[in-house]
Amino acid sequence: MFENKIYFYRFELFFFSQIAILFGSLLFPSDFFENILSPVLFLMNLGAGILLISKNKKLMWFFIVLLIFSIIFFGVKAMEKQEIKFLNFLNMGTYFLFYVVVAFEIIKQIWGTKIINKNVIFGLMSGYISLGLIGFFMCLTIEMSYPGSFTGLLATINQPELLTERLMYYSYITLLTIGYGEIVPVSRLAQKAAVLIGMMGQFYLVILTAIVVGKYVNKNNEG
Repeated sequence: MFENKIYFYRFELFFFSQIAILFGSLLFPSDFFENILSPVLFLMNLGAGILLISKNKKLMWFFIVLLIFSIIFFGVKAMEKQEIKFLNFLNMGTYFLFYVVVAFEIIKQIWGTKIINKNVIFGLMSGYISLGLIGFFMCLTIEMSYPGSFTGLLATINQPELLTERLMYYSYITLLTIGYGEIVPVSRLAQKAAVLIGMMGQFYLVILTAIVVGKYVNKNNEG
C-alpha cells in the first residue's frame, strides 16, 4: 500500500528533483553545487526515475544498474579529486540514455492515461524538462569532444562548473525557441544538435499538449 502511494506521486517526485537540479545553483556557492550537490541531485533524480518506471521490471533493474554505476562514478571522482575524461563521457552517456528512456516512458504513460489530473500535468512538465536535460548532455558531450563547437560560452573544458551552467542554459533557451543569440553553435555537429533540440521541444508541445487538452475536453463533454 505504501509502495502504491509513493508510485501515485511519481511525477511530482521526479519533477521537483529536476527543479532542484535546474535552480539549486541559485541557493548555493557554484563550486559546492557543481562538484557535490549537483551529482547528488542527479542521483536522486535517477532514483525518482526508477520509481516512475517501476511497473516495468526489466527496465527498472536496468535503471538500478545505471544508478549503481553513477554512485560508483561519483565515489571515484570524489576520491581522485580530478577529472577522468573516459569516466566523464561514460557518466554523460548514462544520464543521456536515462533521460531518453524516461522521456519516452513519460510520454507513453501520459498517452495512455484516461483521467487528466495534477499528476498528469506534473508528468507533462517533467517530460519537457527531461528533453532539456537530453539536449544539455548532447551539447556537453559535443563541446568536450570538440572544444570550440559553441562560441559565446565564456568558459572552457577546464572550467567545468561554468561550462555546465552555460550549456544547461543554452539547451533550455534552444528548447524554448527563445534563442537570445549570445551562445552560437558553430560546428556542423553542434548546429545539428541545436536543430534537434528545437524540434524536440516543438513536437512535444504540439503533439503531447494537444493530446492532454483533447482528453480533458472529452472528459468534460462526457460529464
